[in-house]
Amino acid sequence: MSIRAAFAIPGDLDTVTGGYLYEKRLLEGLREVGVDTAYLPVTGSFPDPSEEDVDATVATLQEVDPRHPLILDGFVFGATPTAALARVRAPIVGMVHHPLAHEEGLSPERREWLFTNERDNLRLAAAVLVPSPHTARLLVDGYGADPAMITVARPGTDPARGVRRAAAPPLVLSVGIQHPRKGHDVLLRALAQLTDLDWRAEIVGTPWDEPFAAALPRLRDELGLGERVRIAGRIGNDELAELWAEASVFALATRYEGYGLVFDEALAWGVPIVSCSTGAVPETVPAEAGTLVAPGDPRAFAGALRTVLTDHERRDRMTRAARAAGARLPSWLDTARVARGVLESVTRRSPTPRSAFIDIEAPKPEH
Repeated sequence: MSIRAAFAIPGDLDTVTGGYLYEKRLLEGLREVGVDTAYLPVTGSFPDPSEEDVDATVATLQEVDPRHPLILDGFVFGATPTAALARVRAPIVGMVHHPLAHEEGLSPERREWLFTNERDNLRLAAAVLVPSPHTARLLVDGYGADPAMITVARPGTDPARGVRRAAAPPLVLSVGIQHPRKGHDVLLRALAQLTDLDWRAEIVGTPWDEPFAAALPRLRDELGLGERVRIAGRIGNDELAELWAEASVFALATRYEGYGLVFDEALAWGVPIVSCSTGAVPETVPAEAGTLVAPGDPRAFAGALRTVLTDHERRDRMTRAARAAGARLPSWLDTARVARGVLESVTRRSPTPRSAFIDIEAPKPEH
């Protein structure tokens, strides 16, 4: 069956976050498995677009042929007002990494608006793609979505590009954007409780939330970790591969993950994991390969790190388990094939007029 589709993604497709990486690889993979997929770049102001940006984006989306599915990035799908999204003619496939209302640092008014808007936009969708069973359950239980319309397209993984080697002192590696949700502040406070041990740490990730990113070096220095912790920011793939090859443990004190591509990357490299029991993390990190603690608890996180750093037999067992789990992970072509099946199903169905779903005027966004 010949399929055509479009994929609307805001901002720079090469942005270094898990969500952008997923969508870039999905776009490439769909083309590789035979879906003629047009890339529609839209304004990078989502998920906080102005009315002008919404109008411009919807005008672009309205140009998509109604016979062909339109995949919408989660920022666009969740933050476009429902009445505006209803003007799109093509069948919509929502790409929901995690609901926008679950993000850190939102005002109660903004959280409520995002929840209501995303719930109503789910009624417009012909199908929804999510990266994890956790996100699927969240949409069904919390947003009233029809489970039959949701498909889990688990992210793919690339094989490790190097050979693991022991580092001296042991390297604690953390990879994640500099945003409160990633919990780098918790990691720093945990590391401050481990200064009696021999280790060094690297925190890699694009500065995303400016105030949070600016506060991290100050916190590191206040805790007396300036000589042992490098906040590397965004680095190149080759340098990151070198760090993965040397890492003794991967540590991410995340407060929430809708999936967490970086955990699969750690598994592919055979690196033991210390993280938090939140969101999709327990489903993503095998128990034998990782230790999970409650989010937001530096003392518990420090205790888990201490065990992995000092109990060499346990760390070796975790390394073997991570390597075995990494070998079983799906490829990005596997992910694309799952998404292709969804697009085939949507293409076979007759388009349903948007007016069948919307009978009230959607509220204006609250910022």
